[in-house]
Amino acid sequence: MAQQLELIAGCYEQIVFGYRVQTGEKKWTSDADFSHHAHTASLSAVAVNDRYIATGSKDETIQLYDIKKRVEHGSLLHHDGTISCLEFYGRTHLLSGGEDGLICVWNTKKWECLKSIRAHKGHVTSLSVHPSGKIALSVGTDKTLRTWNLIDGRSAFIKNIKQNAHIVMWSPAGERYVVVVNEKMDIYNLETATVTGTISNKKRISSIRFITNTIVVVAGDEETVRLYDTDSLKCLCEFKAHENRVKAIYSITVGETLVLVTASSDGYIKMWKLDLEKIQDTPALLGEVNTSARLTCLGVWQASPVESSQQVEAEAACSQAQPSREETQQERKDHTTEEDSIKLVRTKKVEFAEGKFATKKRKAEETKKKKKLKSE
Repeated sequence: MAQQLELIAGCYEQIVFGYRVQTGEKKWTSDADFSHHAHTASLSAVAVNDRYIATGSKDETIQLYDIKKRVEHGSLLHHDGTISCLEFYGRTHLLSGGEDGLICVWNTKKWECLKSIRAHKGHVTSLSVHPSGKIALSVGTDKTLRTWNLIDGRSAFIKNIKQNAHIVMWSPAGERYVVVVNEKMDIYNLETATVTGTISNKKRISSIRFITNTIVVVAGDEETVRLYDTDSLKCLCEFKAHENRVKAIYSITVGETLVLVTASSDGYIKMWKLDLEKIQDTPALLGEVNTSARLTCLGVWQASPVESSQQVEAEAACSQAQPSREETQQERKDHTTEEDSIKLVRTKKVEFAEGKFATKKRKAEETKKKKKLKSE
């Protein structure tokens, strides 16, 4: 049975798109599944796990969708500023960062805000959760790289990096991480927390993705995508992916096939087949779809098999991030905001209708709920 895949993309036009992928031996096709006027401002972030899609926007809200039940699930209204980054950790948690300087840890069962951390003095520009689920990294406009203990919500380490980084990401094994400042990418070793090398791209970097523990794919403000080795610091391959700048990239494994997905300002989403044994060769184009929109963010929903015991144990460790009542009362002033226990604000559940979410009156109801929430 073929694995279910869905391309999820957000754009400047306030719409989130969904395209169902039909896989083949040589060519993949994508059929429009839904388009939804998700926000009242342009989309800035999207995250997916095997059940939910989360989208963030300049309208300061996070919208949730249950892709399995195919309904709109609700809104998270905790942030006061643009949602700059979203990341799921497995099935149990969602982390969000915003221009208000907060990092929020959400439980995906009841959609409670377990922790609301005053993370940076400026904007939070990017965050990344370690594969163990116990720590996370964040960068912001206060020119710092911060390490967070997700068990207690405390800052574990602060490094002044003298510049405003806009991307941070762990490698799949969690042994190294990269920090991006404009067109430069510093590679850090976890044990020493020191820079082991620096890679310079030709243009400002817009998105990165590890495809192995050492190989990272880099997209920038140009049409070209490059693959770098973080050990040798050499460019292994580069190819023209689009006619305009590449805004976002994503990678998935389908069976034994490693697939890179790219989204561009030209409106196209493309799927490329990567061969790690012939990494220097230009990837083969599997398929593409034209959204006719100015794309800003990208995700791929993938129906996942049964979780491994290791993943279950790691998610259980991360779930310990929920504070006890005593801990909350004692630490709230230093580590959390006054709205630490904000829960999901539900909108009316609606089915897909003719390829679109039927969301009549949703925005008016959402505005009323947000005003009521702030007054409380």
